[in-house]
Amino acid sequence: MKSLLLAFGAIALLAAAGWANAQDTVIVPADTTVVVPAQPAPDTVVIQPEQQTVIREYVHKNPAASINILGLELSLGTKVPDTVELHEVPDVKYRYADINGQTVLVDPETHEIVQILN
Repeated sequence: MKSLLLAFGAIALLAAAGWANAQDTVIVPADTTVVVPAQPAPDTVVIQPEQQTVIREYVHKNPAASINILGLELSLGTKVPDTVELHEVPDVKYRYADINGQTVLVDPETHEIVQILN
């Protein structure tokens, strides 16, 4: 009797596990487009919208003089030379600079561009 009870318990457990997995399955008609939100890569910097607003307003009110650096491609992850003066935004980890006419947010520890503002 105990073995029969254990067998029923095991079957019930397996059935419940299968049912739980089935809840993640979505059936979509073939002619439907499904948009799945992308998850940021693990090293991607995500700046919250409220902080974005603070940064943009501060940079707009406190523009930095633009410097030209020939051959520097302004893209995420590009390292900015240590000689570039980075300007502080109060209560924000990142700093900004105006390089080649574009304002960029830079991680002051790595000197990598984390966002291009314009």
